Parts: sequence; C-alpha cells; structure tokens
Amino acid sequence: MSEFREMRRKRQQLSEEESIAILQKATAGTLALLGDNDYPYAVPISYVYANGRLYFHSALSGHKVDAIRKCDKASFCVIEQDEVHPEKYTTFFRSVIAFGRIHIIEDEAEKLATAWIFGNRYNPNQEEALQKELENGLSRMLMIRLDIEHLTGKEAIELIRMHQK
Repeated sequence: MSEFREMRRKRQQLSEEESIAILQKATAGTLALLGDNDYPYAVPISYVYANGRLYFHSALSGHKVDAIRKCDKASFCVIEQDEVHPEKYTTFFRSVIAFGRIHIIEDEAEKLATAWIFGNRYNPNQEEALQKELENGLSRMLMIRLDIEHLTGKEAIELIRMHQK
C-alpha cells in the first residue's frame, strides 16, 4: 500500500507529463511544512523545477528553516489556473501538488549549482551579473531541495469536457 492517497476523482487527474509541465511553467506556489507546535505552516514561495526536484531559496533562519530542520516531510502546491464562473457556481482550475522530503542543501557545490539554476530561470542570459550576485550573497542564503515522492495534478471537470469536444 502506498503511503499516498489515490485521487478520488480519477477522471480529473492530470498525467504526470501535464503535472510536470505546470511545474516547469509556473514560478510560485505554496510550501506546506510542519510548523511551530505542530501547526501546519504554508508559505508562498518562488521555486524552480529541475532534474525531477523542486528547489527553493531562503534566508539563513526563520520559521520555514526551523520547520524543515524539525520534519523533512513537505508538500508543495501550484495553481496554474483559477477561473471563477459564478453563473455556474464553479471554478475552472488546474493545479498540482507534490509530496516529498525536503532538505537544506549542505554540499557547497550542489548549493552553488542550485543557485545558478535559480539565476538562469529568473534572469536568463546574465551570467556575469549572476556570478557577481552569487559571490556577494550566496553565503547569506540557503538553498533547499524537495525530492518528490508523489506528484498529482487535477483539473476541473469542465476543462476536461472542453478538451474532449
């Protein structure tokens, strides 16, 4: 038995390829962790999807960092589409949730490589400027990796019906 639930509405489930495409396209989502006093802590955060993993960056300390150090289980949600149709009392949505183990990257080479992935994603073709930024700021940031164990995407039934026409 998998430790992850199967989607109840399987007809609305996106393929793994469609889910990955959403992760590759979007730039922000909500990271959910086990926070202080075991309260859920969900934080909006920018990210990069690369090599089948999710990467984040952070200051050296704070609620997010404390939560990651306390418990390595996390989920991350990205909403690609959220189109309200009030006359139909529904929303046309597409979203993805990734579950996995989250780690602060301790290896300096991996940390630097991850920072380059971020820089190239958010400010492409600026190698010289990125090199300078990393020389000045890398020591003041953490790079974080979420190893995805389970990925699920879902879309509104109305969108599925539109695709089938």
